[in-house]
Amino acid sequence: MNLQTKADFTALMHKFLDPLKPCYSAGCARLHLGETGVTYNQNAIELEAFSRPLWALVPFWVGGGSDPEFEKIYRKGLAAGTDPENPEYWGTTGEYDQCYVEMAAIACGILTAPEKLWTPLSDTEKQNLAAWLGQINAHTIPDCNWQFFRILVNLALKSVGMPYSPELLEDGLCKIDSYYSGDGWSTDGASVQKDYYIPWAIQYYGLLYSKFAADTDPRRAALYRQRAQLFAQQFVYWFDANGAALPFGRSLTYRFAQNSFWAACIWAGLEPLPLPVMKGLIVRNFNWWLGQKMFDRDGILTIGYCYPQMYMAERYNAPGSPYWGMKSFLLLALPDDHPFWSAEAAPMPALERLKPMPYANMLVQRRAGRVTAYAAGVNEGHGHGQFPEKYAKFAYDTRFGFCASRSREVLNQAAPDSMLAFVIDDNVFVRKVSKTWEIEAGAVTAQWSPFPGIEVTTTITPTATGHRRHHEIDSSFDCEAYDCGFAVPNFTPDYAESAENDTAEAHCDTLCCAVRGRGEAVVIGCDPNTSLYFTNVHLPAVKYHIPKGHTVLDTEVFDEAN
Repeated sequence: MNLQTKADFTALMHKFLDPLKPCYSAGCARLHLGETGVTYNQNAIELEAFSRPLWALVPFWVGGGSDPEFEKIYRKGLAAGTDPENPEYWGTTGEYDQCYVEMAAIACGILTAPEKLWTPLSDTEKQNLAAWLGQINAHTIPDCNWQFFRILVNLALKSVGMPYSPELLEDGLCKIDSYYSGDGWSTDGASVQKDYYIPWAIQYYGLLYSKFAADTDPRRAALYRQRAQLFAQQFVYWFDANGAALPFGRSLTYRFAQNSFWAACIWAGLEPLPLPVMKGLIVRNFNWWLGQKMFDRDGILTIGYCYPQMYMAERYNAPGSPYWGMKSFLLLALPDDHPFWSAEAAPMPALERLKPMPYANMLVQRRAGRVTAYAAGVNEGHGHGQFPEKYAKFAYDTRFGFCASRSREVLNQAAPDSMLAFVIDDNVFVRKVSKTWEIEAGAVTAQWSPFPGIEVTTTITPTATGHRRHHEIDSSFDCEAYDCGFAVPNFTPDYAESAENDTAEAHCDTLCCAVRGRGEAVVIGCDPNTSLYFTNVHLPAVKYHIPKGHTVLDTEVFDEAN
């Protein structure tokens, strides 16, 4: 899709949101998009789907856009959803309630487009809306990026003269400040892993705050802008020259929210990279996504990544969750004469071939515009679903993607790409989390245990043709292990595979992966729909016998992408 002018980006927003119009409830406060379940109730599910389009609609209105149908829907829906006497009332909230997440988009609407979402309401409707939002101050919320939801709600309530909590506002800001690590990176509260929650949450909301509170809290506003400048120098490495962003971590069903940080920088008046370079990042990422099968037959976004896929979903991914990606449309708030709209999308800037990111727990390699990240395997251990797959593989790549296991019972269901998979009593065990790790200029070393009685120290060293793996294994018993490469799509032009001597290979017209080691070469046919990128994949690997005692394995992975 040609994305150059404001009209082009507006048309893209309508492509995402117009298919929702027939799905709103009679009172407009609820949006029912599917039947899959999550950890929160139907009230919150349908509120989430209602609220998330506001991340695009509000900037659209701020920038002078008009869509009378959506304006009517959201004025009517806000009144109905916050009226305790209305059958579409979103309900009384409790501790750690999902409704608090969805309050943020409404709060930003009040802050930036009150003439659309606040002024048209009657006095009673305003009181109802303020009271419903104010519930966030009466309950516990997680110690993570959720603190920004409370911050934004209190800023919004303050802006329209409604009761708010200055104490909780300051408390939330102090917590956000305590998460900072370095090089622009923060943790997401108590979570140890680093992922897209830093750019599309911590950094994104920090940039919003830097404008909303520029006069009232200039110290923090300047601090958050400074951190965004630093972060941009790291985050740019996550983007492929073809537009793909690194598939890594949780909440990947938010898809093109990957480029929302760049949109927030531009909206906030920051240029950590030249404006044409940031435009290029945004345009290419959007177009990469538009080349994927992410819509259903009605044009509704699905849960999944490159196609509808539930194995990779977290327990909080509801049918409306993917619309969090609308945050990228913050650009639409820019005035018509902003230089972004006339700038030409520039290619990727010159970047280092190897970039250690100690605060992100990875080493990033770039080859011909492609991104491979060698992860240290740092995560909570017991997260929201598939965390070993999302954080603990040895390598993540913008051309190959990665697999989310269907089960750990057999290899083809486990689909353990970029992992050393131990088979014990017909079950598959991989790295879940690293105990210790070290990020160096040319290698990543981590110590981990897949199963009680087995200890492994792995060193990953990038090469010009892929990477080498050195494993030091101490096992209390005999077992088998499969050192696996990247998964290659098998129902594709020119697909072929081989497993001869010490080398297994799978290749198609665009991708090739070979794995070599002093073991038995094998190619594993993975179950359908395990890969985030491709519906069917095969996996080259080397099978090793692991005797009781100390074993040293050296495996080399060769990979190419056109």
